[in-house]
Amino acid sequence: MSNSLNNAVGATGKLKKMILVWDIPVRVFHWLLVICFAGAWLTSESERLQMIHYAFGYTSCLLVVIRLIWGVIGTRYARFTQFIKRPNAVLEHFMAVLRGHAHHDVGHNPAGGLVMVVLMLLILVIGLTGYLSIKEFLGNFAGEAHEVVANLALAFVIVHILAAIVMSVLERQNLVKSMVDGKKQGMPEQAIRYPQYFIGALVLLGSLYFFYLILSGSLPALTQ
Repeated sequence: MSNSLNNAVGATGKLKKMILVWDIPVRVFHWLLVICFAGAWLTSESERLQMIHYAFGYTSCLLVVIRLIWGVIGTRYARFTQFIKRPNAVLEHFMAVLRGHAHHDVGHNPAGGLVMVVLMLLILVIGLTGYLSIKEFLGNFAGEAHEVVANLALAFVIVHILAAIVMSVLERQNLVKSMVDGKKQGMPEQAIRYPQYFIGALVLLGSLYFFYLILSGSLPALTQ
């Protein structure tokens, strides 16, 4: 039996199919965070685009806070309990990848989950140091820390992208596409039942409104 056919067959011998894994809030969070992080990075050196930089940065922090909440109350594969594993499980996953073994569970793999959590925490630290820099607390330290942590977060973003490419090859499924349509290979009983359109719409509209408030200067406590 070929490797591709093995990947399409579950442990019970049933053929896998494309099932819904990622709900709408998770997908909205993911792509909005991509846009906000890239936007904040591209506007970081321009004084003329300073308010846009603030808007992207603070909206990134808002998205992370929302994702942390959704990681507790969200759907099955959105929850941290599904993918945050003990250090030995993460190490075992890394070793399996080095041996060329694919990760067959739906949802985040242990290493991907760890990178995602670290990246979210780094974004919160970027937001905090940015705020302290605006308020001129701690002298130049806050501004320097802001830049260092931003560079570290960029490194994690690059690792995340490379890992998605590698795992897409190993698992023989497009993991980037799965974060667009929410679907991955799995057994029918593993699928989530509800996409959560309403919650996803609230996340989208709430984030856009918050971005507008920052950009328009309606929240001066954060930008002055």
